[in-house]
Parts: sequence; structure tokens; C-alpha cells
Amino acid sequence: MRGLCATSPPERAKPGVMTAYAFLLLAVAAATAFAVLKRRIDRLERDLQALEVRIARLDGRAQAPAPRPVASVRTTIESEAARARAVEAETSMVREDAPTAAPPAPPSPAFTLPRLSFETLVGGRLPIWIGGIALVLAGFFLVRYSIEQGLLGPAARTFIAALFGLALVAASEAVRRLPATRDDARLGQVFAGAGIASLYGTLYMAAALYHLIAPLTAFGAVVLVTLGAMGLSLRHGPPTAIMALAGGFLAPLVAGFDAAGIAPLLVYLGLFGAALFGLAVHRRWGWLALAASVAGLAWTQFLIAVLDGRGNLSAIGLYTMLLAGGASAALPAAGLRNRWLRLAPLLVGLLQLVAIAPGLDFGPLAWSFYLVLAAATLVLAWRDAVYLPGALAAVALLLALEGLGLTAMNRGATPVGALVAALLFTGAGQALAGRGRQWIALALLGAGGPVLVAHLLAPTLLPPLGWGLLELGATLACARLAWMLRSDADDPALTAATLASALLLTVALAQPLPHGWLSLPLALVLGGLALWARQVRAPSLFALPLLWLLAALIAAALPLLDIASAIFASLTGDRLPYRELPLFADLLRVLALPVAAALAFLVADPRAFGRTRRAAAILAGTSAVLLLYTLAKQPLAIATPERFLAWGFVERALFTQAALAAGWALLRAARLPRLARALLLLGLARLTWFDLVLLNPAFVAQQAGPLLAAHLALAAFWCWTLPRLRVPAALLSIAAALAAIRWTAHGTLLTGPIGSLENGGYSAALLLLALAWLGRGIAAGRHDLRLAGLGLLTLTTCKVFLVDAAALDGLLRILSFLGLGVALIAIGWAYSRFLARPAAAPEPPPVT
Repeated sequence: MRGLCATSPPERAKPGVMTAYAFLLLAVAAATAFAVLKRRIDRLERDLQALEVRIARLDGRAQAPAPRPVASVRTTIESEAARARAVEAETSMVREDAPTAAPPAPPSPAFTLPRLSFETLVGGRLPIWIGGIALVLAGFFLVRYSIEQGLLGPAARTFIAALFGLALVAASEAVRRLPATRDDARLGQVFAGAGIASLYGTLYMAAALYHLIAPLTAFGAVVLVTLGAMGLSLRHGPPTAIMALAGGFLAPLVAGFDAAGIAPLLVYLGLFGAALFGLAVHRRWGWLALAASVAGLAWTQFLIAVLDGRGNLSAIGLYTMLLAGGASAALPAAGLRNRWLRLAPLLVGLLQLVAIAPGLDFGPLAWSFYLVLAAATLVLAWRDAVYLPGALAAVALLLALEGLGLTAMNRGATPVGALVAALLFTGAGQALAGRGRQWIALALLGAGGPVLVAHLLAPTLLPPLGWGLLELGATLACARLAWMLRSDADDPALTAATLASALLLTVALAQPLPHGWLSLPLALVLGGLALWARQVRAPSLFALPLLWLLAALIAAALPLLDIASAIFASLTGDRLPYRELPLFADLLRVLALPVAAALAFLVADPRAFGRTRRAAAILAGTSAVLLLYTLAKQPLAIATPERFLAWGFVERALFTQAALAAGWALLRAARLPRLARALLLLGLARLTWFDLVLLNPAFVAQQAGPLLAAHLALAAFWCWTLPRLRVPAALLSIAAALAAIRWTAHGTLLTGPIGSLENGGYSAALLLLALAWLGRGIAAGRHDLRLAGLGLLTLTTCKVFLVDAAALDGLLRILSFLGLGVALIAIGWAYSRFLARPAAAPEPPPVT
């Protein structure tokens, strides 16, 4: 849209669009005015009803007689009756003598609106206000029509518009004095508001569109109209102010907002908004200040959307900054108490400045606008705690603005602006930290947020040492707050300050180190957090080292995934899982130090890790086991089939025996019972799955020989010495006896078929083992050993009759049965003599 002088057909279509905008904004203004008026009317009606109730109560008290005795009441009634008869007689005599007087005229009733209903609203209230809006629109469109038809020149158009506005103002004063309309204050309000709106539009046309008056003269005229508007609002009340607000903000839109340029429009909007703020503060009309703020910021957003980053954004940014700051100061002064409504213009202004910054190429001007408004926010928060959430939101928007600037092709003044903003927020938060947690949060975010965002998004801005020094300075700022709060053990601010300090210190210490050595600062900070928690004795601080342990595990995620892949391959039958393992040196570099620090504090301090102690123990213990597993795989390095044939069983046996021995030692020492049981279970599971099922030397070729029998016998020994593992101990003893026979028959490689001599050896070994259990059970009075011996003897007998006898012929079969029979008879006779032995008599009690 170019202006009011357009005459070509294509340009005549634009006023239609602007008319639609005008009607839309007028509808919004009318709805706002209606809501405000309805609320005020409802409040007046409630006050009137309360006043009527009070008057009725007072009348009732005045008419109610005081209680008196019955006799006095009778006397009073008789005297009052006699007096009434005398007065009536005198009155009748006067009526006979005096001439007849005309009755007095009733007083004219004052104009009052009936109670609010649909009928009174639609029929009696809305038409007046809609009519006022229609008058303003009629004046604007009359001038537009004259322009389009070429009937009047610019001076005549402006003169007619000014006369129309003055006529409306004069009409407002006239209806206040006429007897027929002076009782209805709404008529004067409507005409005054419409006149003020028309005069504002006229001045905009005269100065911005047609340049009929100089800027200084235009400014003086705007001041005069503003003073007139304020005076009329003081005279006619809020409705006039509403009409002035609607007309003043809609005038540029109807006339063509960009006809004279954006800068004059913004000057006009700024002066008009300032006038409304002044009126709102003077009359304590908080709603007017809020409405002016919303309308002004709506204009800003409209201009940003229409211009789409094309020029004049600096003027829009300046206007947004001034409007948001002025609104934040005017709203509380105008009596608005709702904290979120008071914060809204400030937050919207900050957000709009962030949106404008890319169009200004993140230059010094864009950052200056934001920093000035942010500083105003801090000042307001310093004076009134209601604005503290706005200051925190300003920090969050600072990080967003910094991120946008650092990721843009042209960073502009973003690094310097972010540094100044960080100093601004950090300084204010540090200075006012004693006022509450929100100031502490402001200081922490201001110190750490911009530095970390810049380091993450633009690491090439500084060398590593420069980043380290900058982050070390931020660490000191946060650590100062943590030191101030050290006596408040239950204060969440202490936890936040400690967490921020530890994070910044970790990043700072990692800068001068070579790549891949993040575990060193993680371990140092983990230990520092544990020591700080012990000194302060704050329960929440004891749990913080767990975060650094988790960070170390996340940093070592790839090596840990390689170890998990190797373990899975081993569990599924892969004979060469060593090839899946990471380099042990890399694993030590990225994981060993934090895990060692965590385990050291877990062992040395029972309060370490606080409520997360169990989780920390599981994570650190599991990581330590994985490290030991990888370390144990290094000496033999079984990466080829030949190495597996020579050393596969030896390696597995060593792992299993280490787990069993460690669990056994812990249980015997009554320390860490859960870990001990876990190690024993791990050892037994490994022995069962790998040595007896998946990679059994009897089926998979490997150099086992006598080692298998010794391995099983030692495992049986660990279990025999523990009361609850007698069943696994008996089974492992049987397996060790069978493994010994297998080694005798086959040598070091245990694969191959079972011969008849080997089969008989199995029976003989089982029989000897059963006899040994029976003998030991009888001698030591061990019932479990006797039952195990008898059970094994029964199984061996069944094997001989069902398996061994079927494989023998002739003399061998006779001799085997003969020997078995004699042995069984001897065993039965001896066991029966044991059962028939009388029980030992109990010892007599001691004589006392």
C-alpha cells in the first residue's frame, strides 16, 4: 500500500485489504471495550444492591419500636388515638375554610439504565458504542472516497478531517449540557472518543502522508491532541479512553501504514502509547495500560511479519525496546497487580527482539536493543520481585539468541554481545544472591550458560587453553555461590551451585588434555564432589558423583559395546571372542580412572553416593568386572584356532576358579555377602555352561587332560565347605571322578569314543566314591554324606546291571557280577551294623 493518493485500479484493491484489517481490529477493540464496560457495570450493580440492602437494614432498625411494658403500651396507644382524632378534627376545619390548592408536580425521573439483560444490552447499550465506531469509520472512509474520486486536494482533505474531529468533540460537550441527553453520560463519551481518534488520524495524514506541516509542528499538535484526549478522558471516563485508544491505533492502518514510511509511523505509535500510559498512571487505569501495551506490541508483530526482514527493522527494534520497558514500568504504576499480566509485555518484547536479530545480521544494534531491555528487566526485578521470572526468561532467550547468532553464516556481534550479557546477568545475580534462590539461579545461568553454548556451537572461536581459562572463570563464579551456601545443607540452591561448578570445572580441565583423556577430569571432579559432600554433609550432595560416573560410562560407550559384543559371542559358542574386544589401553584411558575412584569411595566411606549408593555400586562393580575380564584376556590372547586348542580350557578354568575363590573368601570372611553370592553363582554358571555344555572337552578338542578333573575337584571343594552348596558339591565330585577316568583313557585330548575298559572304570570310580561318602558319613555322623553315598551306590548298581553287563561276555561278566555282589553284601552288612548301634546316652545334668 503506497498511500491515499493512489488512483490506478490495481492500487485501489489495496484499500479493501486495509479495510478488512481495520474492521478486524475494530471488532477486537469493540469486544475489548464491551468486556471492560460489562465488568464495570456488573461491579456497579453489585455495589448498588449492597447499598440497597444496607439502607433497608437501617430503615428497619429506625422503624422497629423498643420493647416496653404492657401497661405503658396501652397508655401510649390510647394517647396516640386521642391525638390522632384531635389532629383529624383540626384538619377537617382547615379544609373547610381554606381554598383548594393544586397538587405539587412530581419530580422528573433521572435517566437510569434497566438491569443488564440481552434486551438492554443489544437494544440500549451496544448501539451507542457501535455508533461511535461507525462515526470514526465514516470520517475515514469519507476522506478516502474523496481521494479516490479526486474531489479534494491534500490540504482540503486534512482540513475536512480536522473539522470532523473537532465537531465530534464539540458534540460531546453539547450532549453533556442538553437537558434531553445530559443524563446519559454514554453519549458524551462516544462523541469524545470518536473525535479524539479522528484528530489523531488527521495529524498522521497531515504530517506523514502529505507533509503539510513540519515535524516539529506535528509533534506539538500530537502533544496538544494527547492533552485534549487526557482531559476528555478525565471528564468523560474510561469509555472515552477506549475510543481514543482504538481510533489512535487504527488510524494508520486505515490510512495506509507504509505510505509515509515505517519510522514516522513508529514515532506516532510511540507518542500515542506514551500518552495512554500517562493517562493510565494518572487515573490508575491498569486495563488501559495493558490494552495500550497489547496494541503497541501487536503493531510491532504486524510490521515484523509484513516487512519480513526488509529494512526498518532497527526502528522496529528500538520501538519494541522502548514500548516493552515503558509498559513494564507503567503497568504497576497504573494499579495492575496480576504478576503475569505485568510480565507479559516484557517477555513479548524480548521475544520480538530475538526474532528481529537475524534481520539485523546479529549486529551491534540488535544486541544493544536486547541488552538494554535485559538490563531494564534486571532493574525492575531488583525493585520488585514480581519481575524475577522475567529476568530468568531473559537468560533463556539470551541462550536462544546466542545459539541463533553462532550458527548463522554471519555471526555479527554475537560473541561480544553474549559475553556482555553473561557479565550482566552474572553480576546482578552475584550481587543480589542473598535475596533468594531465583537470583542464584540467574547468576548460575548467566555464568555457565553462554560459555557452554558458545563452546558447543562455535569451538573455533578460541583455542582450547582460552576456552579452559574462560570456563575456569565461570567455575569460580559458581563456586563462590556454593561456598556462600555451604551452611544451608537442605537448600536446593547449594546443589545447583555445586552441580554447575562441577560441570564447568570438568569442561575446563578437559581442554588442555589430549583427545580421549576425558576420564581424567571426570575422575578428579568425581573425587572432589565426594570430598565436598563429606565436608558440607548435605544429603543431596552425596548423590552427585553418580552423575560423573554415568558420564564416564557414556564416554566409554563404544569400548563397552565392544566388550558386550565379545561376551555375547562367547556365550553363543564363539571360540575366539578375543577378536571382538577393544584395545585394553584405550579402555584403561577412557574408563579405568573414574571406576577406580568410585570404588575407592564406596569402600572407604559408607556415606558415599548417598541414596544412590546401590546403583553406584552396581555400575562401578560391573564396569570393574568388565575391565578385569578384558585384562584377563590379554596374556593368552586367544585369537586363532591353534591358540584355542592349546590354551582355551586353561583360560576358562582360571576365570571360573577366580570367581569361585573370590566368592568363597568373601563368604568365609562375612564381608559383602551379596557380591560373594553373585561371584559364586557366576563361577558355577560359567563352569556349567562353558565346561560341561557348550565347550565340553569331551566333545570340543582342547588341551584339557588332568586339568578338567582338577578343575572340577577344586570347584567341588569350594562348594563342600559351604553349607548351602552340598548338592552342587556332590555333582561336581562325580564329574571330577568321571573326568579323571576320561583322562586316564584318552590323555590330554579328551575327545573320542568310550571303550569297554573306560566304561568299567567309570563304574569302579563311582563305586569307590560312594564307599568314600558312606565311610565319611558313618565316621563323622554326616547324614547328608550317607544319603549321597547310598544314592550314588544305587545309581552305580543300576549302571552295572543295565549298561556294563550288556557289554561283557563270559568270564568278565561273571567276575564283575561276583565282585559287585560281594561288595554290596559287605556294604549292607556294615551299614546295618551302623544302624543297629545304640544311640549315645545323654550326659546327666551337672550337680549344683
